[in-house]
Amino acid sequence: MNLFQWFVFFIGLQLIHFLATYKLYVKAGYKAWQAVVPVYNAVILMKIIRRSPYWVILLFVPIINLIMFPVVWVELLRNFGRTKPYESYVTVFSLGFYLFLVGHDNQSNYQTEDDLKKQKKTSEWVSSILFAVVAATLVHTYFMQPYAIPTGSLERTLRIGDFLLVSKFHYGARVPMTTVAAPMVHDTLPLVRTRSYLKKPQLPYLRLPGFQSVKKNDIVVFSWPADTVRQFFVAEKGVKKPIDKKSNYVKRCVGTPGDTLEIIDGFVHINGKQLQLSDRAKPMYDHTVYARKGVSSRWLEAIEAEGYTRTFRAEQLNQTQYNAMTPYLLGMSQNENYIELVTAAQGIPSSVLRQHRISLKEITTQEREVNLTDQMYQKLIGQEGVDSVIKKLQPKGVLGYNIFPQTPDQYQWNNDQLGPLFIPKRGSSIALNEKTYPLYKKIIREYEHNTLSKEGDSFLLNGEKATSYTFKMDYYWMMGDNRHHSEDSRTWGFVPEDHIVGKPVFIWMSWDNFNQGLFSWKGRWDRFFTTVNGKGEPVSYFWAFIFALGLYYLYSKFVHRKFFEYLKSKTNK
Repeated sequence: MNLFQWFVFFIGLQLIHFLATYKLYVKAGYKAWQAVVPVYNAVILMKIIRRSPYWVILLFVPIINLIMFPVVWVELLRNFGRTKPYESYVTVFSLGFYLFLVGHDNQSNYQTEDDLKKQKKTSEWVSSILFAVVAATLVHTYFMQPYAIPTGSLERTLRIGDFLLVSKFHYGARVPMTTVAAPMVHDTLPLVRTRSYLKKPQLPYLRLPGFQSVKKNDIVVFSWPADTVRQFFVAEKGVKKPIDKKSNYVKRCVGTPGDTLEIIDGFVHINGKQLQLSDRAKPMYDHTVYARKGVSSRWLEAIEAEGYTRTFRAEQLNQTQYNAMTPYLLGMSQNENYIELVTAAQGIPSSVLRQHRISLKEITTQEREVNLTDQMYQKLIGQEGVDSVIKKLQPKGVLGYNIFPQTPDQYQWNNDQLGPLFIPKRGSSIALNEKTYPLYKKIIREYEHNTLSKEGDSFLLNGEKATSYTFKMDYYWMMGDNRHHSEDSRTWGFVPEDHIVGKPVFIWMSWDNFNQGLFSWKGRWDRFFTTVNGKGEPVSYFWAFIFALGLYYLYSKFVHRKFFEYLKSKTNK
């Protein structure tokens, strides 16, 4: 919608409000014309329902206003003696049009303060619950949002099963562009699994002032630029989503506007110098481990490696035994003499083996693929019996799978060798030619809403020949610390500034086995109540929080209560 359309829409709302409520204004002792003057009518309305004039601000905050309207409607009913629960429901589900009938009903009289005190608690509960939703949505949308890590792209910096609090105010909260959406959910309604928003009308991109800008090394939550999935982890036909309803991703920012980025042997270089990661970053790479006597799983368990596979041999199995192990198997093969079983790093629980009297022997091969941090690498290379540990890197000039900019005839890049590549900055310009076209065409067309096409050796920008392009927005390059197991900017390219959501600041809880079902969760207690950013190893404040909570409980139960009992006894005397 353009500005004129929004103006017409706003005037239409004011007219509907006037027709529905002017009788109520008159019954409350005000003039009918006061119901039609924009903004002023909202101030008077707050006086009628005996609420703070600051509520007027909430009526103009995107998303929050959608919930504020029902709150105001229910409050109007209460202040005119309409306290039956069904009337609240009818008003909400009729989108406020029931107020037409209330205003013209002679039984609707403006209540005094004493009348309101005599009302049943039910009507107060309805408005209290609605306003609680308003407060929670306000915090969720503009200040702090909870977020869970579902994938291992940032292992081991952030782990699968970490529950984060993401600050919206560090970079400045992005005002929701989708104006009609269910509160407290993202793109899908729970249970019914349907879309939680309407695609139109849409507001233009606007970000409130923040006190930080996105910097290199920041871990950032952003709307996934390439998102066309209706539901995450569900394979089905793609859909086109509004920016603020795209799936949320979390990665590390390794390139900022104006940088020239290059990846050399897996390491990010910015403007010709290798990027120094923060000391809390734990980048991981696939390695090949060699040992002449076999690479023992005990070595890998000792360094807390994950993601590798294990192979076991069984001489014989009956159907019951096989069925008991099935949930833990990744594969199985059989020959005349034995059965070979492949599992994840966790293997098969010993309790299952004992219960079903299963005898297995692990096969230790001389070569195994393992995902390692530098710290794990140092521990493993020092292990007696390990011959070598070699990082797996793709050589320069070898095309990787699904790599930006998806033009194998021009750019033979891969996850370990990419660039050099200029990251666009607002106001900067690039020449339009055969080399830049595949790199920046998505930005020009999709993110900055131009038409761009090739006509022979020339380029047509919005229907006219052009030899250069000037960018309207800032862009970022995001990558996961789990370098060989992360889909990031190396796959889908740049992240526009209007896709930035916020900055993770706090891990409030963390669970192992997060993707294996609730009853399999195990607490990583050393990660509870830790900060995401900062220097040195994260420090958990979990037990300090539990101690403070205990002190507060004791205070409220004994000291606080006895103090007020003492004051009451003094007053009675």
